[in-house]
Amino acid sequence: MLELLLTTYAFCYHFQLDDPLIQLVEDYKWINFFDFRWKLGIDGLSLGPVLLTGFITTLATLAAWPVTRDSRLFHFLMLAMYSGQIGSFSSRDLLLFFIMWELELIPVYLLLSMWGGKKRLYSATKFILYTAGGSIFLLMGVLGVGLYGSNEPTLNFETSVNQSYPVALEIIFYIGFLIAFAVKLPILPLHTWLPDTHGEAHYSTCMLLAGILLKMGAYGLIRINMELLPHAHSIFSPWLMVVGTIQIIYAASTSLGQRNLKKRIAYSSVSQMGFILIGIASITDTGLNGAILQIISHGFIGAALFFLAGTSYDRIRLVYLDEMGGILKKRSKFVSK
Repeated sequence: MLELLLTTYAFCYHFQLDDPLIQLVEDYKWINFFDFRWKLGIDGLSLGPVLLTGFITTLATLAAWPVTRDSRLFHFLMLAMYSGQIGSFSSRDLLLFFIMWELELIPVYLLLSMWGGKKRLYSATKFILYTAGGSIFLLMGVLGVGLYGSNEPTLNFETSVNQSYPVALEIIFYIGFLIAFAVKLPILPLHTWLPDTHGEAHYSTCMLLAGILLKMGAYGLIRINMELLPHAHSIFSPWLMVVGTIQIIYAASTSLGQRNLKKRIAYSSVSQMGFILIGIASITDTGLNGAILQIISHGFIGAALFFLAGTSYDRIRLVYLDEMGGILKKRSKFVSK
């Protein structure tokens, strides 16, 4: 709660909304080798996700009050996840972005494997295999962008934005980043880890996953694929719009067939991510503004839905819809009394 208040104060009194440049910058030499720098900063794109992360993490922490087994470790992992997410949204160095991206995965795996449901180990293993596999492509893309076209390799965002690449090489970089972000967003057909993870995770963890983690993939598509690789993005954008349209219809239809309440919400999240994908692929101001608005709005909606589903489970110990609804099965008990 204190971090949320400090973040809100910094943005209210020290952030200029009409300034397009990076603000609240922290920059110093981190690793001498290859001039790696610890560089953080906030702009208009980072502003919403950072504030959303603070707000949703605070709510998820308050919602975790029923957790009594190893509660200190549970809250430590939630705050570690918070650090990785804030670092990802504010990184201005590609290596730092990758490190924060990976830092965020470890707490999620432990939260799922230690406080999940009956199939928690299966879901945790599936989650880490998907996300770690995507991170390999992210690392390859980061190294490729950082090492290409300069006598002194640099991973600075500002330097990389002004870098031009041959079309074929830019497409290769784009595909690598796209795979990494497609897993996290998620984009069909790399979405199958999400329903299993949401179905087994504690609902406070689900609030962080739906409210923030999925938005990291959308943020990466905008920050890296769209900003650093604009020519390749224009080539792939029509296909991404087709995939986004299919994803909206497929995931929404699949959601209706789920008996597990949390899985139904998870598939609805996949469907809503399709709208974000279409907005990013549209390459228009209206589409991009709509995608960013959807990122923020779904953060609130997804977290709220999983909170309601989780608190309902705490009270009735049921998660399947056909067992939760209707008074017909219990009518005899009421009549007898």
